[in-house]
Amino acid sequence: MPLHLLLVFIGGGAGSLCRYAIGLLLSRHTQSHSFPLATFTANALGCMLIGMLIAHLDRQPHNGLRLLLVTGFCGGFTTFSTFSHETLRLLTTGHHLTAILYMTASLITALTAVAAGFMLVR
Repeated sequence: MPLHLLLVFIGGGAGSLCRYAIGLLLSRHTQSHSFPLATFTANALGCMLIGMLIAHLDRQPHNGLRLLLVTGFCGGFTTFSTFSHETLRLLTTGHHLTAILYMTASLITALTAVAAGFMLVR
């Protein structure tokens, strides 16, 4: 297996395990039908982490670390972090309308896709 695929694979697995651990930890303290605290927490932590990693790695490009930590770990931990990073990049580069379109389309599409998938299987 090429190294770049292995780095994404290892990081993604670690991110997924961490997200699962947060779910287990927080499920002990919340009711199952209340606010989705585990997902919210993973998304918030993942967004902060991807921001920190991108800020650090943009100064010192380490493609291997980027693949392991940003693409792999953050991708496995939460895709919301990638969405947020891409939106921030659009906003900071002056593409405000594109950012608003991307946010709106992503949210509507995601909710519609979840509902459609649920209805197709049900």
